[in-house]
Parts: sequence; C-alpha cells; structure tokens
Amino acid sequence: MRRVIVSEWMTLDGVVQAPMSAGEDASGGFRHGGWHAPFGEAVFQAWVVASVGAAGGYLLGRRTYDIFAAHWPNASPQEQMLAEPLNTRPKYVASTTLSEPLAWRNSTLLCGDVADSVAALKREDGGDLLVIGSTRLVQTLMAHDLVDEFRLIIDPVVVGGGKRLFADDGALRSLRLTDSTVTSTGAIIATYVPARG
Repeated sequence: MRRVIVSEWMTLDGVVQAPMSAGEDASGGFRHGGWHAPFGEAVFQAWVVASVGAAGGYLLGRRTYDIFAAHWPNASPQEQMLAEPLNTRPKYVASTTLSEPLAWRNSTLLCGDVADSVAALKREDGGDLLVIGSTRLVQTLMAHDLVDEFRLIIDPVVVGGGKRLFADDGALRSLRLTDSTVTSTGAIIATYVPARG
C-alpha cells in the first residue's frame, strides 16, 4: 500500500502561500511572496532533492500543476536533479477546471471524488505519493484521513497572514514527530505522522 506524504514550506505563523517568488500567488492581497528565499541552503537543498527523488509519483492541485507544468519541462541544467523525477514520474492532478489530455508528460486528471480517487491510488502497489504545495488538496486529504506523513520546512519568518495549511476548522489533529533537522539559516525540517489510535 502506498503512502501519501505532504511536503510544505511554511512560515513560523503557519503560512504556506507563495514561498518562492513575489508573483507566485498574490491572491487575497498577499504581499510577501518569496519569503523562503533567504533560508535555502545546502542541507535544505539536499533534503528537497532526496524527498522529490524518492517519490513514486506526485499529487498536485490545479494551481501547483499549472506552475510546475510551466517550469519543470524547461528547467535549466542545474535543476535537472529535481526536473528529471518530476518530468518522468506519474503526476495525478486534482482539478475541476482542467481536462485531459494534460500537457505535462505523465500527468493524469483525477476523476470523480478526489478523496475516493486518492484512496484508490493508495491501495495500488508502487512508491509513495508526494503532495507538493497544493494547499486545498491537502486540506481535502486531511479531512478524509488520507495523509500518512507531513514533511514541513518551517522558516524563521512571520508574514502576518496568508493561506495556511491547517485551517481554522476546530478539528483536533495529533501528530507525532519522527525526524527533525535545524539548518544553518534557522529553518526547521520536521517530519510528522498522524497519531492515529
């Protein structure tokens, strides 16, 4: 059985919106896009390459799919350690606005109920499924108890508002820390699993 692993870059106040660049996602008037840039360093970069490279496939929401499909097929030679797995391995896309065939190689649209589709993928043989970004998709998966592991990169910065991974929904979710590393920039790479039962 495959696991669903969520990978997110997060501020200390829990925001996951637009970590990479100012133009990534300015919705809701978000003004702090690119907040992650000062915290990238060698330990973090090696961790990202290992995490992306170990996945058997990827689960993506529509916005993340659009950003990735525009970038990774044309990635620079320096980015090939990430581009190769992202371009060649299966990608499963949750969207109500896209239609098949999807332009990015090895991409499949999830049909019907997203939770049911992901539960069916988990029952298949194969490598783990990595969710990158895709906040709304992750929230749906959490609501249906389909996430097996959270890999969070928590940067020492507060942005005061924006899209959060964990919604203000009143739900109590206990997690257990299984691994952690502090980088030279003060970012924390933390792995959690749901504390089920």
